[in-house]
Amino acid sequence: MNDVGKQGGQKRYPPFLKNGSKERSPRFPFVSRSFVPSVFTVMNMVSGYISIVMSGEGSFVAACWFIILASFFDTIDGFVARVTNGTSDFGVELDSLSDLVSFGAAPAYLVYKFGLEGLPGMTGICVSSLLIIGSGLRLARFNISMIGYEKESFSGLPTPAQALTIVGFVLWMSGDPVFPVASMQIVLAGLSTVLALLMVSKVNYDALPKPTVDSFRRQPLQMALYITAMFCVLLFHSKAFFLAMLLYILLGIVRSITLLWRRQWQT
Repeated sequence: MNDVGKQGGQKRYPPFLKNGSKERSPRFPFVSRSFVPSVFTVMNMVSGYISIVMSGEGSFVAACWFIILASFFDTIDGFVARVTNGTSDFGVELDSLSDLVSFGAAPAYLVYKFGLEGLPGMTGICVSSLLIIGSGLRLARFNISMIGYEKESFSGLPTPAQALTIVGFVLWMSGDPVFPVASMQIVLAGLSTVLALLMVSKVNYDALPKPTVDSFRRQPLQMALYITAMFCVLLFHSKAFFLAMLLYILLGIVRSITLLWRRQWQT
């Protein structure tokens, strides 16, 4: 009786993750194939954290560049996972958590410290929090609807695109402020609100195509636009970077409206 009571009162722990032996490297039996891409995913998270620290210290340009660095690691980890065949459920979840830090919390705190902190009362906190709320909802919806690892399109604005749009605006305003402080706060608040709504919307966005011969053959106009945008970014820097992100956002909206109009016209 006492033994049963003791067993019933024992703590219960979650089961261990089941890693098949096929995932282990024969040379390094304690290292799984998902280890290498996970390193880049963790660097994504660390870059987002450093961006938050830089924003708190008022180094907004540095904060922007660390978000850009996070997006680089976010791209690399998926590529490495496909090359090493190291995709796993653990990697998917870690990637989402890292994205929430780098593309949710980091840009939200960046816009708050850069301009929204001066708004009256709790307005700045409430508006900036929309970015991390939208990012969290967007990533959660993506995780439960994801089929496979090859992503050709997205429902809702991807969180890295939202963060890079914020980065482009902050870099532009830091180097060439074209708005007075009061007007810039209104523009930044409006931009943050629109981006948060787009993340949770049903607007379809294409994944950036890989620069291959097949991509140029199947999507010549789209690839030409991306190359033109990259050339403009190299030529005009932050201003063109922000405008290129706006173009990407507007193309998704226009395409979704066109598809919706065609469906209604056919019915």
